[in-house]
Amino acid sequence: MGAASSVAPTTHGMKGKYPMALRVAVVGGGVMGSSAAWHLAARGADVTLLEQYPPGHDRGSSHGSSRIFRLAYPDDLYVGLAQRALPLWRTLEEQTNTSLLTLTGAVDHGPAEATGALHDELSAAGARSYQLGAAEAAERWPGLRIDSTALFHPDAGRLHADRAVEALQTAAELHGASIQHGVQVNHISTTETDRVQIVTREQEVLIADAAVVAVGGWAPQTAAPLVNGLPALRVTQEQPAHFTAADALDWPSFIHHPGAGFGVAGGVYGLGSDDGVKVGFHAVGPVVEDAYLRDRSIDPAALAQLQAYAERWLPGVDAASAEGLTCLYTTTPDHNFVIDRQGPITVLAGFSGHGFKFGSVIGELAADLIDGKPGIARFALGPR
Repeated sequence: MGAASSVAPTTHGMKGKYPMALRVAVVGGGVMGSSAAWHLAARGADVTLLEQYPPGHDRGSSHGSSRIFRLAYPDDLYVGLAQRALPLWRTLEEQTNTSLLTLTGAVDHGPAEATGALHDELSAAGARSYQLGAAEAAERWPGLRIDSTALFHPDAGRLHADRAVEALQTAAELHGASIQHGVQVNHISTTETDRVQIVTREQEVLIADAAVVAVGGWAPQTAAPLVNGLPALRVTQEQPAHFTAADALDWPSFIHHPGAGFGVAGGVYGLGSDDGVKVGFHAVGPVVEDAYLRDRSIDPAALAQLQAYAERWLPGVDAASAEGLTCLYTTTPDHNFVIDRQGPITVLAGFSGHGFKFGSVIGELAADLIDGKPGIARFALGPR
């Protein structure tokens, strides 16, 4: 086996913060791996990103026309991360001349305990939010049937997922990274000199000083053998749907919290998109044992449940128009992310169905770990 040109690192000389170009391989070209490539290349690393599928593929967790962006969490860690992510998305837009983030505002509705906790955390972080009664909220957003109480926060909306991934890779290339699609990695190992050896399906070899492993639903098979303490990851196939609405792009993103007039655990999320109003139950899909073999067909029963929800709670959409789609969730036991480094391996995994909005800052956290900075304790490898 020898190093082949198709996976050879791109040497772009000394720049940024590194006195010599640190060679970093990024395995996985979804939003997290692409963000890591962007941040590392911007700091002067010699980055090679390897993605097994073609650009714009729909096999993983980073595809489609929309993902929610929101600051609202009942948790100051995630509020702070979202506040860091927002200006980074704007920086990416400027670097690539691409529109990615549209702020439509967001509506959370459901029991007062849920909306009140969000309001408290947003207020503590200096973020704007406004509590509304059900009647006032229904008048403002007639496409939603408001359940009990509502909270509006304007610094929220939607990201265009496909464009975001493409922009991250474009920005990485502008800083000298090599982005290579159609390269499946068969084996990753560390060498006796604490470097990383990557072997592709074609038996080509890449040697790097460090590697970022950001492989989404393939993490249980790919990342688990490389590090100690990777928590159990539950991979599921989720099935949201797009609904026709006359004003889909004007809709706020929304979360319907369970506990008042609605009882499905995990709640419902929704947002406008180029494809209509996207609506989904959170983390209810069947387990996927092997991401390569998952059944990507639409489950009629699950689609019917979404249509029934729309008929009751979304008067602004045509419930009969539902068109299902599938994606992967990779969920940790506590729904907190895995962002940690052991030796030359940095693992980004377990984003638990709520990670995309943070994609612009996750790459920064990965680059910090490779620079030797401490990570966020809650995202560390180890028991959950």
